[in-house]
Amino acid sequence: MGVVGAGQMGAGIAQLAAVNGVDVWLYDLDSEALTKAQKSISNNIQRLLTKGQISQATSVDAVKRLRCSSRLEDLHSVDIVVEAIVESEQVKKSLFANLDKIVKSSAILASNTSSISITRLASATSRPSQVIGMHFMNPPPIMKLVEIIRGADTSEDAYRATKCLAERFGKTVICSQDYSGFIVNRILMPMINEAFHTLYTGVATKEDIDTGMKLGTNHPMGPLELADFIGLDVCLSIMNVLQAGLGDDKYAPCPLLVQYVDAGRLGKKRGVGVYDYCNAAAKTGGSPRL
Repeated sequence: MGVVGAGQMGAGIAQLAAVNGVDVWLYDLDSEALTKAQKSISNNIQRLLTKGQISQATSVDAVKRLRCSSRLEDLHSVDIVVEAIVESEQVKKSLFANLDKIVKSSAILASNTSSISITRLASATSRPSQVIGMHFMNPPPIMKLVEIIRGADTSEDAYRATKCLAERFGKTVICSQDYSGFIVNRILMPMINEAFHTLYTGVATKEDIDTGMKLGTNHPMGPLELADFIGLDVCLSIMNVLQAGLGDDKYAPCPLLVQYVDAGRLGKKRGVGVYDYCNAAAKTGGSPRL
C-alpha cells in the first residue's frame, strides 16, 4: 500500500496499514514531515503496546512494515495508493495523473477527499474504473468509520477490494454515491456553518453554542470545537464544494468562517481558531483539551 501525504491523516492511515500487517510506503516531498510522521507512528505503536492493545510481535512487525520516501517512484509496486493531501481538486488531479504513470496497471487509486468528486479526479487518469474514494475520519486509527465513494466508472472489483481493506483495518464501511460532500460532510458541514452563523449574529457565545450541542444533543464535541479540530480552512473548502456542486445558496460559507480563514485562524493546528489554544496551553502548562 502507498499513502501520499505525511500529515495527521496520512500518518494515521499508514499506521493502520502497518499495524494490520500491510507493507506501506508513506510518501511526502517534505522530509521533515516524514520524520515527524515516522516518530509519531512509532510513539503511537509503542502506546498501543503499553496499553496491551497489540502484542510485542505485532509492534515489531508494524515498525518493519513502514517505509518512508520522498520519491513518488517508490510507489511503483503497490496494490493501492491512498492520497491524503491538501483538499484541492487541481492538486489531487495532478497527483493522480502522475501516479497513473508510475503505479502498476492493476493498482487502485483511492482518495481520502472529504468532498471532491471522485468522477472528476478519475478523469485525470487512464484507469477511471480503478479510482475510488476512501474517506477516513480523523484521527484514522481511532475513528471507526470509513466512507467509500464510487465514481461514475468505479468497478465492482475496485469497490470490493477497497471495502475489504477498510474492514481489515477494523472499520465499519458506509458507501456513498458521488455527490458533493458525500454522506458525512453533506450533513456535518452545514451544521458547523450554522454554528458560525449563530456566533456571527450574536445569538450566543462560542462556549454556550458548544455546550448546548454537547449537552443538548449528546455530541461529544461542540460544532465550533470540532471545526477547530478539523481545520477552519478545510471546513471552508468543503462548504465551497457543497455550494458549487449542489448549486444552493444555503451552503454559502458564513462570513465569519471566511474571515477567520483569511486571518490565518485555522484552528488547533495553528494554535488559534474559534478558540485560542496558545493562551490555554500557557495557562495550563500543556496542550489544551477540547
